[in-house]
Amino acid sequence: MVAITIFTMSVVITPIFQGLGAFFVSLERHFGWSRTILSGAFSLSRAEGAILGPIEGYLIDTLGSRMAVLIGLLILGIGFVALSYTDSILWFYISFLIVFAGAGIGGFMPLIAAINNWFIRKRTTAMAIGMTGINLGGLLVPLLTFSIVSLGWRSTSLVIGIGALILAIPISSAIRNRPEEYGSKPDGIDEHEINEIESESPINLDEIDFTVKEALRTKAFWAITAAHGFSAVSAVTISVHIIPALTDIGISLQFSGVIVSIYTVVGVIFQLLGGYAGDKLSKTRLIAFFVTIQALGMFVVATVPNMSGAILFAVLYGAGFGGRIPLLTSIRGEYFGRKNFATIFGVSQVPMNLATMFAPIAAGYIFDVQGSYFIPFLGLSILNMLGAFSILLAQKPSHPNNATHIT
Repeated sequence: MVAITIFTMSVVITPIFQGLGAFFVSLERHFGWSRTILSGAFSLSRAEGAILGPIEGYLIDTLGSRMAVLIGLLILGIGFVALSYTDSILWFYISFLIVFAGAGIGGFMPLIAAINNWFIRKRTTAMAIGMTGINLGGLLVPLLTFSIVSLGWRSTSLVIGIGALILAIPISSAIRNRPEEYGSKPDGIDEHEINEIESESPINLDEIDFTVKEALRTKAFWAITAAHGFSAVSAVTISVHIIPALTDIGISLQFSGVIVSIYTVVGVIFQLLGGYAGDKLSKTRLIAFFVTIQALGMFVVATVPNMSGAILFAVLYGAGFGGRIPLLTSIRGEYFGRKNFATIFGVSQVPMNLATMFAPIAAGYIFDVQGSYFIPFLGLSILNMLGAFSILLAQKPSHPNNATHIT
C-alpha cells in the first residue's frame, strides 16, 4: 500500500519536472526571455532547497510524511495558479519558488522517508517500485506538451494548480508514516517472526539509527552526497534544457516530448532492475555502473545532435538515471537507519542543491553566448564520471557505539 501511494504521488509530481522544458520553450517564445533568465528561476529553486532541505527533513521526521505531503501539495497548487498569471520576470520567479517549495515539502523526500520506515529487507526493491512514478510520470509529458500547444501555457498551469489543490487531501490521507503506529513492524512481520527471519537473512531488522551529527562524521555520508550531487546535476539540467536542445536541432516540441517518454520507459525498466539487484548485490558498485551509463548518455547528446543521437541518448540516459535512483536513496537508509532518515537526507541536499543550482543557469548562459549545448552537456558527462568514482569510496560506516573510531 505504501508503494502504491508513493507511485501515485510521484505520477502527480513528476510531470512538473519532466515537463519544465516545455514550459520554458513556451515562455521563451511568449516573452522573448533568454535561457539564462529562464534557467535562473530553476537555480533559485535549488538555492531554496539548499536552505530549506534540513528544515524540511526535520519536519518530516517530526510531523510525519502524511502532513508534509498535504502541506506541500497545497503550496504547489497555489504556485501553479500563480504561475498562470505571470506577466513579468519577478512574478515568474516568485511563482516558481512557490511551486518548488511545495514540491520540496510534499514531494520526493516525505515519500521516500515513508518507504524507508516501512521496509528493511526489501528496502531497495520497495523504493524502486514506489519511485517508478518518477519515470512513469514522464509518460504524461506528451500530454503536457499537447495541452500547452492546444490550450496555452497559462491554462495548462492553471489546470495543474487546481488539480494539485483538489488531490491534496485524498493523496495525503493515503500516506502511512510508520508501521509502529499501526502495531506492526517493518516489512509487515510479526514479533514471533523476527528471530526466524534474522537467522535466515544477513540483514538486521533492528537497525542502529545514526544521529545527524554522527552521520556527518562518516566518510560514507560525504561520498554518497558527492556521488548523488555529481549525477544529479545532469538530471536537473536535462529537466530544464533537453526539450529546448531538441527543438534547436529541428525536432518538434511534440516529438521532443516523445523523446522524454522514451527515456522514461527505459528508466522504469532499469529502475526496477536496479532495485531488485540492490537488495542482493553491492549497492556502491551498482551505482557506479549506472552513473557511468548516464555519463555515456550525456556524451551522446553532446556529440550527436540529430534524431538518432537523441534516441540513443534517451536509451542510455534512461537506463543510467533509472537504475541509480533507488540505489542512491536506499543506501542512506541502509547506512544510517530509519529514525533520522529524512533529516540526514535533507542535510545532504545542501551541498547537492548548491551544485545543481548553478548547472542549469550555466548551461543556459553558455547556450546564449555560443548557441550550442555541446560544452554544458559534455561537462555534465565528466561530472557524472566523477560521481561514479565517488560512490566507490562509500564503505558502510560503523556506529560510534560499536566502534572506537568513525570510518
